[in-house]
Amino acid sequence: MGLTWKQRVFTALLGAAAVSGLTALLLILVGTINVLLPPDTKFGIVFDAGSSHTSLFVYQWPANKENDTGVVSQALACQAEGPGISSYASDPARVGESLQGCLEEALALIPKAKHHETPMFLGATAGMRLLSHKNRSQAEDVFAAVSRALSQSPADFRGAELLTGQDEGAFGWITVNYVLGLLLKYSFSGEWIQPLEETLVGALDMGGASTQITFVPGGPILDKTTQATFRLYGTDHTVYTHSYLCFGRDQALSRLLVELVQASPGLLVRHPCYHSGYRDTLALAPLYDSPCIPAAAPLDLSQNLTVEGTGSPGACIEALRKLFNFSSCDGRADCAFAGVYQPPVQGQFYAFSNFYYTFHYLNLTSRPTLSEANATVWEFCLQPWKLVEASAPPGQDRWLRDYCASGLYILTLLVEGYGFSEETWAGLEFRQQAGGTDIGWTLGYMLNLTNLIPAEAPAQGWAQSFSIWTAGVVFVVLTLVATLGAVAVHVFWLQD
Repeated sequence: MGLTWKQRVFTALLGAAAVSGLTALLLILVGTINVLLPPDTKFGIVFDAGSSHTSLFVYQWPANKENDTGVVSQALACQAEGPGISSYASDPARVGESLQGCLEEALALIPKAKHHETPMFLGATAGMRLLSHKNRSQAEDVFAAVSRALSQSPADFRGAELLTGQDEGAFGWITVNYVLGLLLKYSFSGEWIQPLEETLVGALDMGGASTQITFVPGGPILDKTTQATFRLYGTDHTVYTHSYLCFGRDQALSRLLVELVQASPGLLVRHPCYHSGYRDTLALAPLYDSPCIPAAAPLDLSQNLTVEGTGSPGACIEALRKLFNFSSCDGRADCAFAGVYQPPVQGQFYAFSNFYYTFHYLNLTSRPTLSEANATVWEFCLQPWKLVEASAPPGQDRWLRDYCASGLYILTLLVEGYGFSEETWAGLEFRQQAGGTDIGWTLGYMLNLTNLIPAEAPAQGWAQSFSIWTAGVVFVVLTLVATLGAVAVHVFWLQD
């Protein structure tokens, strides 16, 4: 006896469901290919503990790296509350509190699952170098307090250390050249390439307590103590670098003031680098509180000092020159000042930190000639104090009196110290950022650190072409429709 027409419909729907289901399964099995998934992202946290303040930076890079070095980008910049960590020497327990706000901001940015594998480092620069010279025990207490506070974080704390001046200069050089795309660049063909070494630029950094110069010289480096070598993206780099402690902006201007105090008969000091009409009373004791001050302190440090500005740029330069000891380099072409070896400067340089802050205020960051820069600073120094105050933008009260002195100090350092001429001055750029990234030693440190973090092989996954995926979806839908149809026939027709 043959099948009824209802049974034939039921059988056909079951067959269609079986065929379309098998077809969908074959498409899934045969059409799937093995692919590399996008690399995971790594993060790193670096504290820059400078002499006047502490900044935190968060960096990120793909886990698979490029020639053993991470392709790093800045994800966060945060300035911690309060002064530099060396200011907590008498109360180190408070130093950890000053870092917590920025640390919490960094951990909120980094996925929680990655906290334990995120390296975190605090590098202290010239402010802590000075404290170590002055009172090693206090410096150790500050570092211990920082370590206690940061080790409680879920991040992988790698320590709090005193960065050498040479490392600070070298890492700053790495940062500048990296963000300018001069160490590694993504080509139009979709490949990472390394530009020619001739395009590398020099780095000039100035903090509150020290200043650094770093560049690739035109010949061999004769004094190996000024040489730094490192390997990035499979290439070795050798640079000249030197750090001058006590020649940062704040310490240099403090030394200048003490020189003027020593030369004054009483407690009234006529300051040629302060604008005419400026007058202030200062406590005498803090001036002699730094290891950078070689002069013997007066017997009575409880007295106050009265300072009057005379607005004399010529006399200011003469006073500034006494800070450098240029005579120790007489007759030597490869000497900067204080008997320090330096090859002749060449090529392009990026000047940042206090170089930039001073010249930005003086409107000298748009590539003026050396003559124009000199004329601008002199004209500013000759302005009376009342005019300077009236024309100053908001928020400049703290530094306003010192822009004349720091402008002339920078010109003296660059021209008479480092040896920039009218011709080589054309290669100088004053910048706070490059490529949207803050310039300083921290990014260079993180790039160097990524050499020590093992690369991860790209994760593998399964994928299909769009056409095969579409066909698979169609046959899955047909399978569901045929199956539901067969169920409906069985329930509502065959049971009649």
